[in-house]
Amino acid sequence: MLALVRSMTGDHPGRPVLVLSNRPEAAGLVRAAALGIPVADVDHRPFGADREAFEAALMARLSVAAPDILCLAGFMRILTPGFVARFAGRMLNIHPSLLPKYPGLHTHARALAAGDSEAGCTVHEVTAALDCGPILGQGRVPVLPGDDAATLAARVLAMEHLLYPAVLRRFAAGDRRRLDLP
Repeated sequence: MLALVRSMTGDHPGRPVLVLSNRPEAAGLVRAAALGIPVADVDHRPFGADREAFEAALMARLSVAAPDILCLAGFMRILTPGFVARFAGRMLNIHPSLLPKYPGLHTHARALAAGDSEAGCTVHEVTAALDCGPILGQGRVPVLPGDDAATLAARVLAMEHLLYPAVLRRFAAGDRRRLDLP
């Protein structure tokens, strides 16, 4: 989130209007507020299994900010098809694998178990199908001898901080061509 926010300066076609988290204790809320960006939280836990009610509370916060683009970063909740449809073509996510490989969780451990020689991250449009939207960019990192899930995750995270801002800049300017970083 910070990499995205910090990238939106100067001639960037976008500006952050809200940082919203489903975790009230998220450090990103404090960091965004310190940068002068409006923040809000909607804790998902009180809603239990009522995803629609949780999403209605999210929409109430989003309606006030009126974002043109939603960028998910570290948001670990699966959104309903109805919510996703409201932002069709305007919601991005970053995933820590080279999709379509390894959608979902435990991506680094899965890449290591498969013996992959490279790993990386993918920025994609969010659709109702988990981690299946159109790919807007990918960044690759080598899998090194002796890597474990934590060391690989650290290298992938560094690539995420390069890739996501670059894709967002292009996307906000209307450019949906795929961007690949080595």
